[in-house]
Amino acid sequence: MSAFIRQPCDESFIRARPALTAGSRSFGRWVLIATIFASSMAFIDGTVVNVALPALQKDLNATVIDVQWVIEAYSLFLAALLLVGGSLGDRYGRRRVFLIGVTTFAAASGWCGLVPGIVQLIVARAVQGIGAALLVPGSLAIISSSFPEEQRGRAIGTWSGFSAITAAIGPVLGGWLIEHVSWRAVFFINIPLALVVIGISLWRVPESANDENEGLDWFGAILGALGLGALIYGLIESSRLGFAHPAMMAAFIAAVVILSVFLVWEARTHHPMLSLSLFRSRTFTGANLLTFLLYGALGGTLFFLPLNLIQVQHYPPTAAGAALLPFIVIMFLLSRWSGGLVAKYGPRIPLVTGPLIAATGFALFMVPGTGGSYWTTFFPAAVVLGLGMAVSVAPLTTTVMNSIAQNRVGIASGINNAVSRAAGLLAIAILGIVMLHAFNHALDRQLRGVDLTPAARESLQDQRSKLAGVSLPEEMDGATRQEIGRAIDQSFVHGFRLIMGIGAMLAIASGVSAFTLIGPLPNAEKFAK
Repeated sequence: MSAFIRQPCDESFIRARPALTAGSRSFGRWVLIATIFASSMAFIDGTVVNVALPALQKDLNATVIDVQWVIEAYSLFLAALLLVGGSLGDRYGRRRVFLIGVTTFAAASGWCGLVPGIVQLIVARAVQGIGAALLVPGSLAIISSSFPEEQRGRAIGTWSGFSAITAAIGPVLGGWLIEHVSWRAVFFINIPLALVVIGISLWRVPESANDENEGLDWFGAILGALGLGALIYGLIESSRLGFAHPAMMAAFIAAVVILSVFLVWEARTHHPMLSLSLFRSRTFTGANLLTFLLYGALGGTLFFLPLNLIQVQHYPPTAAGAALLPFIVIMFLLSRWSGGLVAKYGPRIPLVTGPLIAATGFALFMVPGTGGSYWTTFFPAAVVLGLGMAVSVAPLTTTVMNSIAQNRVGIASGINNAVSRAAGLLAIAILGIVMLHAFNHALDRQLRGVDLTPAARESLQDQRSKLAGVSLPEEMDGATRQEIGRAIDQSFVHGFRLIMGIGAMLAIASGVSAFTLIGPLPNAEKFAK
């Protein structure tokens, strides 16, 4: 998903929080080491698990619906509890909550690596998401509280630089582990990192809290998680059970009711998790709509890229992990330059241009069929998509932060971060339905003239939900096996092209939303209350 890059407003979240302790140079160094290692756990896990999906699908005999849940279980709890996780640290101690998050994440990682089946893996990933919801905002808040304002910029730059390196090497390292050890090793690498973080945090990271912290919106967090969970369950499982199934109807009705109650509660409670009053700013609304559409496109489409590279193009996992390195490198190299675009041109031009370039990148992913050199198939698409996201992300963060009064930028950055994660969560579920229907329709067309035994046809029918991960019967002759394998690959490519086309349309829509809603940044003081 959009895990291949950090979420928008990460760095602004750090800047938005007041420094409560001016840590010494020695303590500051250890704070950075601990928070970088902790963030690396989440970044590596977010990028590597996508590369591991084909291997665990084969090893655990999982369908594409099952592997969707592997991603969605984690993302659901992270998106639903992210804002509460930051508030818990402010109230009960940032280091304490951070350490609980690291410990939970590490324990769940070990569980992921040991699971005997797909259901246990999905549950373990949900627990990982809970740990990440405490770990991710906790690491950013610790940096903020440990450095005075004059030192915070350098600390953020150091954290950001190492995070970019992690994002680059994570998929390659994960691919190598999958290829030479096991997909289970992808989860086990979090454990030594966690032990280092826990040791440094107990030894050298100072505790901090906010005595003036406002109340926790537990009811809102529970409603948000339940509402999103019901919606995601209905979307994903509809591919297996059908939209007309009573369980699906109940899930969608429950989602509508719960999310409606959630919005009413957030509008009336004194300390909302999601402050709806911020959306009175037209620019803030436009920036979040752009975030939802663009990060939905990114998360939904990139979920299927490793499946294509490994199962259809037959890339080794290491090469598949390295396929998006141009995307990551361009994002890293151009982030400083793109950060100045708003000051030079205003927010509208980069936030229209960037998504349109990204849409071209998505469209280029529609070109490759099966086979061909990486440099002429997927490399141009990765470069153009990286350029589009590089032009978009830093101006988007600046626009979000400048559209709201300064005393509310912490809440604004948290909301935008959560919007980007929820976008990927919903996009994977919805595009999974599209992919399955497109694949099945294309496969039916491809197999019309193929003479199959009843047993072979039944085997294919039972495995359709595995997409390109279908295992062909051993008794099938070589020529028929090759013909069916080609039909499966071409059917997947057909669905993949449709998914990338939808990604391009979502990116265009995000640019249109920027053109329509984002103008010169207003005086945000009227949104302070």
